[in-house]
Amino acid sequence: MGNNVGANIRRERERQGWSQARLAREVCRAAGVIGEPVGRQEVSRWETGKRTPREWLPSLAAALGVPVATLREPQEPAQPPLPTLADFLPESDPLSPLQSRTGRRIGMSTVEDLQQRVHGLRLADDVLAGGDLIRPALRELRSAVKLYREGTHTSEVARQLLRQIGELAQIAGWITSDAGQYGEAEQIYRLGISAARQAEDHTLAGNIAGSLAYQYSNIGRETEGLTLAQAALHDAGNDAPPKARALYLDRVAWAYTKLGKTHARPAMRALGEASEALSEDSEGTESPAYLYWVDHGELKVMDSRVYTELQRPLRAVPILREVLSEYDATHTREMALYLSWLAVALADGGEPEESAAVAERVITLSSDIQSERTAARVRVILGKLREFADVPEVAALLAEHNAG
Repeated sequence: MGNNVGANIRRERERQGWSQARLAREVCRAAGVIGEPVGRQEVSRWETGKRTPREWLPSLAAALGVPVATLREPQEPAQPPLPTLADFLPESDPLSPLQSRTGRRIGMSTVEDLQQRVHGLRLADDVLAGGDLIRPALRELRSAVKLYREGTHTSEVARQLLRQIGELAQIAGWITSDAGQYGEAEQIYRLGISAARQAEDHTLAGNIAGSLAYQYSNIGRETEGLTLAQAALHDAGNDAPPKARALYLDRVAWAYTKLGKTHARPAMRALGEASEALSEDSEGTESPAYLYWVDHGELKVMDSRVYTELQRPLRAVPILREVLSEYDATHTREMALYLSWLAVALADGGEPEESAAVAERVITLSSDIQSERTAARVRVILGKLREFADVPEVAALLAEHNAG
């Protein structure tokens, strides 16, 4: 019975548009119990079949507004279920409040202070690399989680704190990943997904999940990257703000690309859908402030990277030249990364001399950056250029950097 019931609970919950945390609260309310003997994790266990609701089944049915029989009915054999972000939540929840809160009373002014620090960290990431920012980022995240767990606050302040923890986890995860600490980054991202879902902020949850999917795609876990990128897109639905939807689709495009040339068609389709989604963005549509950087220029960069990865240099090179001609030179890491794609595309296009010149610039920029992303890209370029070791300019570059 367990699997059928779990699938039915999930189906009815999603039909209501509720998070697992929301369903837990509604079940307790329907049962007339004081406190919260049922939490988000218990609902997750029911839905995955790890536990059977048994005595909670009538209250579940009442909360969802369906007969108990609806939750017991067998499932029709169907296509494999679409992945959802619940599948990627941590087993133990580090956000669970302490039973006895002894900390100070937290008000909205504290949340606003945290919001400013999170935004400051995000702006710092535009110009500094992960190695420079990882310590302050992790310190801020630990402090914010402690504030939530130990402080006393209203339910609205708690939700806003969770939202800021989610935003902080996204940028801290990104910084940690840039520093090459992938296991730590994954834990941080999962914490952020949990916080965003408990705050019932599905757009934020999708953004964090997309960041983790991007990491998976780049470190040899391409299948997981695609599954998670699709889960982020699916969970957010069509009501996600245009910039968010464009970003989710970009992550899907990249995930397909990293699976290889056989997935070129769905990758290209996702790129097109991302561009369409962003074109819907106008003054009348609100996108979260943390997506300030998502614009048509950024989508062009992803287009060019996909074309480069799929070895279509004639498409990639003109786009990269255009983007780089307008790019803010203070964003050194991104400049180095974008130039690295240009170097590879030029090599694929049969221009090894120019590729070597661009590669030299990438190496110079990267030498002052504590970023594993740029270091990895330098290795990719040098590996690509070994195919042209008989070209004097390339030979000189390889010799200088001991990459022959």
